[in-house]
Amino acid sequence: MFKFNTTNSKDPKINFLYYFTVFRRSRAEIDEVACAYAQKEGKKERVQIDGKFFRQLRAILKILIPGFFSLEVAYITLIAGTLVGRTLCDIWMIHNGTVIERAIITQNVPLFRKSLEAFIMAMPLLSLVNNAMKYTLNELKLLFRSRLTKHLYAKYLSEITYYKMSNIDNRISNPDQLLTQDVDKFCGSVTDLYSNISKPLLDIIIYVQRLASDVGAEGPSCMMIYLLIAGLILTRLRRPIGKMTMTEQKLEGELRYVNSRIITNSEEIAFYRGHEREKVTMLHAFQRLVSHLRMSLHFNFTMGFIDNIVARYWATVVGYLLISRPFIGSKKNQLSASERLESYYKSGRMFVKLAEAIGRLVLAGRELTRLAGFTARIIQLITVLKDLNEGSYVRTMINDSKENQSLGIITKTKPTLQPGSGIIINQDNIIKFDRVPLATPNGDILIEELSFEVKSGMNVLVHGPNGCGKSSLFRVLGELWPLFGGVLTKPAKNKLFYIPQRPYMTLGTLRDQIIYPHNQDDMRRKGVSDLDLEYFLELVQLTYLLEREGGWNAIKDWMDILSGGEKQRIAMARLFYHRPQFAILDECTSAVSVDVEDSMYQYCREVGITLFTVSHRKSLWKHHEYTLYMDGRGAYEFKAMDETTEAVGS
Repeated sequence: MFKFNTTNSKDPKINFLYYFTVFRRSRAEIDEVACAYAQKEGKKERVQIDGKFFRQLRAILKILIPGFFSLEVAYITLIAGTLVGRTLCDIWMIHNGTVIERAIITQNVPLFRKSLEAFIMAMPLLSLVNNAMKYTLNELKLLFRSRLTKHLYAKYLSEITYYKMSNIDNRISNPDQLLTQDVDKFCGSVTDLYSNISKPLLDIIIYVQRLASDVGAEGPSCMMIYLLIAGLILTRLRRPIGKMTMTEQKLEGELRYVNSRIITNSEEIAFYRGHEREKVTMLHAFQRLVSHLRMSLHFNFTMGFIDNIVARYWATVVGYLLISRPFIGSKKNQLSASERLESYYKSGRMFVKLAEAIGRLVLAGRELTRLAGFTARIIQLITVLKDLNEGSYVRTMINDSKENQSLGIITKTKPTLQPGSGIIINQDNIIKFDRVPLATPNGDILIEELSFEVKSGMNVLVHGPNGCGKSSLFRVLGELWPLFGGVLTKPAKNKLFYIPQRPYMTLGTLRDQIIYPHNQDDMRRKGVSDLDLEYFLELVQLTYLLEREGGWNAIKDWMDILSGGEKQRIAMARLFYHRPQFAILDECTSAVSVDVEDSMYQYCREVGITLFTVSHRKSLWKHHEYTLYMDGRGAYEFKAMDETTEAVGS
């Protein structure tokens, strides 16, 4: 028996096997990350320039350009005017440059001076036209981005669509990436494409007209035929660019998602000392992006090589061939050498400009293919937002398959259950579950049929082991999760109030923390003053915050400034301000002393706020008349609190 070090071995076969093994192992790890992300992404879309793409682009353009008399149309028209001005300036520059060079060759000093003075006088106008075109293009991009962003945020922040997208529907894993970076790149791509297509088209029309009168229609016609052939070839070769663009944006979003997870869960990761494991995950996500970017780089290098030959150099060769024909023939031989030189220079410059315009138009196909990738991403977001606003979602459902049983997964699921098949009835001062299945959005049933009734004044203590369905009950009650059946009778959404264990503190003033999600106008309409808010702070023993933090108008990062107990008491003051019919208190006083907790619960009873409380503190039993117990195995029990107290006492 003996051992050898493969890393130091001089045998090339052994070294090759070692490095091949390391390479394969790293690739396998990356593929594991890719597999996990693929499950989040779902079905891959095919991206290419076809009728579907143009229909999708048209749908988005209806959002970007709402009407004929909109500001966007005005800027589009202004851009068209600057493009015409830019082309006319180019033609004038060709003509004036020809005259200057003829004056130099013929030693015509007055003509030289006159032409040079004309150029100097025209410089401000030429500079104005060039910069006006850049300004209007950038302004149009801003208008497009503003219009699309406002439209998407109106859908995204409509009701609880943002919650459904992140927690119920699993088609989009990175809405922040789509709403920010992808929207910006899409609007930039649309604006650039408009400029890169309209300017060359305008140049082609004008130069073809001028050249047809000087050298005949045959030359421009041949250039147009070349444009058609080159465009078809390059468009065919560029097909993968759209899919590469879409994949690049997804991988960018995935890398951002991995980073945000570390920020969100930094404390837990630090306790576990999981930085090495998270670094591996982060680097794998980054490596996927780098690998894709490198592949795109290689593809773009190859396409750039072909683009330059087909769209630029061959277009120049065709231009030289076409411009040489009138001069090599007999038509121009009767002219003097200087006249032939001037005619050639003028026509040749126009042919060069025509060739450049054709090249830019052919290369615009590359931007069009890239735009297809951004369009597919934006359309996916718009489609998901539309579905969620209409109450439908897509999610992988759990079923009782043999595969699950073989893996030891036990799920109680009914294949006949459909999300949204239950009935919700809005009625004040009552919460009633009538044969309502308590199920997660993916169809995993926690309780097959839940039936109980709570009227105003019947405070209920909800308890049971972790994972029994307490939070799921409140999500169904708050209409965050779909109803899979039965009838749920409850007050309107604004008459229910939820306070979690870790309350949310908004960006804004100290006053905003109490009245959230209201603003000061809502507060005035409600008839509440700052003195009332101060009374609420007194009830939760937080009046010292006014002096410590600088009054109601102090603006700070309240998530960091306030302690855990202070945030929980601020949340209770928020409850007193809104004064709903029912309040759901989910371990919301765990960091509050028992005496303060007792006074807050007593005030809720005095003002008629009915409580659904999740808590393990026995000190709260006296504030509730009923108890709802879930055992975590699909069974539950709803009964009076005195029966529970007797059972515990015996």
